[in-house]
Amino acid sequence: MASGKILVAQGGGPTAVINQSLVGVVLEARRHLGIRRVYGAHHGVRGIVNEDFVDLTQETSGNLEGVAATPAAALGSTRDKPDLAYCQEMFKVLRAHEIEHFFNIGGNDSSDTVRIVAEEAARAGYALRCMHIPKTIDNDLVLNDHTPGFPSAARFVAQAFAGANLDNAALPGVYVAVVMGRHAGFLTAASALGRKYPDDGPHLIYLPERSFEVDKFLADVKIVYERLGRCVVAVSEGIHDAGGQPILAQLAKVLERDAHGNVQLSGSGALADLLCEQIKDKLGIKRVRGDTFGYLQRSFLGCVSDVDQREAREVGEKAVQFALWGQVNGSVAIKRSGQYAVNYELLPLQAVAGKTRTMEDELIAASGTDVTEAFHRYLRPLLGSGLPDAFRLRPNPVPKVLGR
Repeated sequence: MASGKILVAQGGGPTAVINQSLVGVVLEARRHLGIRRVYGAHHGVRGIVNEDFVDLTQETSGNLEGVAATPAAALGSTRDKPDLAYCQEMFKVLRAHEIEHFFNIGGNDSSDTVRIVAEEAARAGYALRCMHIPKTIDNDLVLNDHTPGFPSAARFVAQAFAGANLDNAALPGVYVAVVMGRHAGFLTAASALGRKYPDDGPHLIYLPERSFEVDKFLADVKIVYERLGRCVVAVSEGIHDAGGQPILAQLAKVLERDAHGNVQLSGSGALADLLCEQIKDKLGIKRVRGDTFGYLQRSFLGCVSDVDQREAREVGEKAVQFALWGQVNGSVAIKRSGQYAVNYELLPLQAVAGKTRTMEDELIAASGTDVTEAFHRYLRPLLGSGLPDAFRLRPNPVPKVLGR
């Protein structure tokens, strides 16, 4: 006899719209007569192993809508990266609770988890539908035009650089800001959408899709500074040399590593500080400032793209529809069409799981320190409506009397 139970989890870094996807799953599932219970797992896959569930069927629609409009992961998230043994333990719990549909909202690792669990269910002959719902501010899921969470984070980055540029114009110097993105530079590239006037920053943009040379970087900064008397720089945390070694590893004396052995790029201001030290020491520029946007980009309240909100809700809804009507496993993908519209497709889990997208060459300028107009056309519709504007005083100089 069918149980009518589904389970939804959130994984990886929180975003401004991940709760839209969660609520999309819950509300769409509750419309279907065959669904009796909608459970949520606290702190992602770890909550599944620990049987730490909450019954979302009992939530009011009004409260769910409030949660949907709130950034970060309402169920809590985790950085656990399940291997086969971990997924086998997850499957035991899913089977014990008679879960028929499993929805996991997340990025690359989350999609791979869904794939492994689906394969375990198939081997056991257990009728479990497994769905991956896309989410990542890095925008690095393959076969997707873009990924929910990225547009809102990009909106924040564009606005933050617009403000930093105004500050830098008022008190000239060199300003360096480090943006998230280990392998893909989409979020750093979004800084270009903060420009309005020809001499606006960021004047230099460095992405992990291109090799980074410290000496070339210093030469670039020197040229811009001598031309404009100031320079605003956007740098991806994942910049690396021609051999693939992170620049942070070259410059830092002490390195932190995460649970997976990777050099810790986020949550530290080290890269910005080290690059600023290079500029001061090698170029002799006195006013040099650095920032690391860090976690601010992910769940910034009040800086959300309405396009991102809508699409994040819809990928959750479509996941339920694909699972209940199609009776197949898969990963929901966003596809662009026309001037700007989207369709949703279901991709095989094997096509997405564990793979990483990087910025396509046509989006990166030949100089390697900027983006192309094609990138502007790609990102502009995703940022949503109501972006703030900046203005300048028009130059109407008063003639000098003393001639100083």
